[in-house]
Amino acid sequence: MTAARTRRPLIAMTARQLQPGRVASWVAGAIAVPRGYTDALDRAGGRPMIIPPPLDEIDAPAVLAPFDGLLLPGGADIDASRYGQETHPAAYGINPAFDAFEFALFEEALDARMPVLAICRGHQVVNVALGGTLDQHITDQPGLLVHGDPARGPGGGVDHDVSIEPGTRLADALGVARCSVRSHHHQVVADLAPKACATAWSDDGVLEGFELDEGWVVAVQWHPEVTAADDPVQQRLFDAFVAECAA
Repeated sequence: MTAARTRRPLIAMTARQLQPGRVASWVAGAIAVPRGYTDALDRAGGRPMIIPPPLDEIDAPAVLAPFDGLLLPGGADIDASRYGQETHPAAYGINPAFDAFEFALFEEALDARMPVLAICRGHQVVNVALGGTLDQHITDQPGLLVHGDPARGPGGGVDHDVSIEPGTRLADALGVARCSVRSHHHQVVADLAPKACATAWSDDGVLEGFELDEGWVVAVQWHPEVTAADDPVQQRLFDAFVAECAA
């Protein structure tokens, strides 16, 4: 008699919409996520499921009902009107309907006390959803490290170090107080949301991580999925998230 299989926690992950022509012969466009996210979740014992943007208004409770956790990945910029600013000329890919989709899912996950891992754009979505603001373009600002500029082209990214606040969920997950990360962004948190607690910084003072005191909501500005296959420290963030989803 074989032992029953342990159920793998279901992780909802928002997908990105690709315009017609990005994939040859897919005339209706496509939805996609970078493979690094799903691979990292799979290695951690999770079962990632891609959630496409809806054609109509989203029923967030119904969408998230089957799931144990929510991952908000990287992507294009958020509509600056959501945090009371005019759009910076360097902003790119703004899609208010997609913003509404991700904000609704995050707010439902928060209400349901569902674990949330937010990465890059996701980090910014969580901050704005909770009342924070963003600096819309730090590229080439004096005194700051190069953090990458996605609008200048795909791929790439920049490696730099971050320091982690001891005793935080992020520190517990990574198991270190300092590590190397891969960044690829041009916007950062300006005013941190009142409910959030800062957890990580790059050496130039840019906020690289925060979390909430209640529940398991962890946000990082860098891209742990890019290096997780070869860097156990970054993989441990996904391990901790999936373990929390399974609890």
